[in-house]
Amino acid sequence: MSDHQPSPTMTINGRGVTSPQVIEVINPATGEAFATAPDCTREQLDDAVGTARRAWEGWRRTPLGERQAAVRRVAGVLRDHADALARLFTAEQGRPLKAARQEITGAADWLDVVAGMSPPEHLTERPDGQRIHTRHVPLGVICAIAPWNFPVSLAMWKLGPALVAGNTMVLKPSPFTPLCTLRIGELLRDVLPAGVLNVISGGDRLGPWMTAHPGFAKISFTGSTATGKAVLASAAADLKRVTLELGGNDAAIVMPDVDVDAVAQKIFFGAFFNTAQICVATKRLYVHEDIYDALRERLVAIARSVKVGDGTEQGTVLGPIQNRRQFDRVMELLDDARRNGLTLLQGADVPASGYFIPVTIVDNPPETSRVVQEEAFGPVLPMMRFSDVDEVVARANDSPYGLAGAVWSADEAAAIAIAERLETGTVWINQNLNIRPDTPFAGHKQSGFGVENGMEGLLEYTVPQAIHLPPPAARRGGS
Repeated sequence: MSDHQPSPTMTINGRGVTSPQVIEVINPATGEAFATAPDCTREQLDDAVGTARRAWEGWRRTPLGERQAAVRRVAGVLRDHADALARLFTAEQGRPLKAARQEITGAADWLDVVAGMSPPEHLTERPDGQRIHTRHVPLGVICAIAPWNFPVSLAMWKLGPALVAGNTMVLKPSPFTPLCTLRIGELLRDVLPAGVLNVISGGDRLGPWMTAHPGFAKISFTGSTATGKAVLASAAADLKRVTLELGGNDAAIVMPDVDVDAVAQKIFFGAFFNTAQICVATKRLYVHEDIYDALRERLVAIARSVKVGDGTEQGTVLGPIQNRRQFDRVMELLDDARRNGLTLLQGADVPASGYFIPVTIVDNPPETSRVVQEEAFGPVLPMMRFSDVDEVVARANDSPYGLAGAVWSADEAAAIAIAERLETGTVWINQNLNIRPDTPFAGHKQSGFGVENGMEGLLEYTVPQAIHLPPPAARRGGS
């Protein structure tokens, strides 16, 4: 076991819980196991769900202001422990320390905004004197399943609105990155009432157990589209409510009027931040033929100047692929590109050990190539020429996914006109990766089901209830 922390425990009913079995946690910068985490049993899952259900009876009656204050206290705990959590984050996820700490503090800032939201209530008065009071009531116990690419922030996307709305939660981190989330569960035992937040960990069997469990009222899942389909099918058996934030193959369109020097770095990190392990990263880059060569040269130069390595080392900008399964998948995509004679422009050398892949730009591959059609979720960016706006919009939309996109242009009105034609839930103009807690985030097509963030996301953790009151005259008559 590493010296990052003692053996982690799950949190069930406000207490630490171990398991007779464990899963290994791999440091992706070395490819070696450095820690273990509990492998939750079925009985422990049942206990967590039952505990959360009992806690819900009190939590849903807790005044909204007290629930909001509790979420703010969670934010304070994250800030207080940001340095230690960042070191643990880098060890299990691979991201450089500075960026790891930004995720922790950013999650705290996110929770503060969510804690300021209040589900709306409406009183409608009809001409006949009928009054209808509509409010939004909590669902019950939430099954929250978070991914490995942003393990803390995406868990907090679920925790904040669920608890503000009056639900309780059983939270499962990815088996690849369980340690930070387990540690947060430990830190929150004295912050939240026992049973309101339960944190469990486990291998591949645990997710299906959770999504099929009859004790959950809702599943909030972030992950691949393939797994999201399995989650949706599992939830259908007892009509659980579901929010799915799934994969994307996001296109960015760069018009010929941009200042190439001004936008190159922004476009680069919009594609490669977190080693491109971001669902909304630019994964297909369409560049007008008039500036294609110039932008390609700038992007390759940046790639060759950026240090890829162990996140604990000074100067590292991009870390490893987080896990061996994803590493092998990205390497297979690159091998396919080589077999098909595509031109690969690679950046700086990478360490020989660990799950490292050089930043790679694929120079104008065919639209039908796998590297264009599939989401790499790694540092591989196909860059394609275009000449006609109608043509490039059609190419961008020719995908089963519709999560996010970007348009780069000096003409904002023209950029908006292109953005409005893109079949995605989010479009950025002259920027990238700007997601806000007060703004709804939803995928089109096979990129998602339901909404996260904003008031729309908060209300996904509730169900409306309409209370009908009779006219005053009817009440006086006793009818």
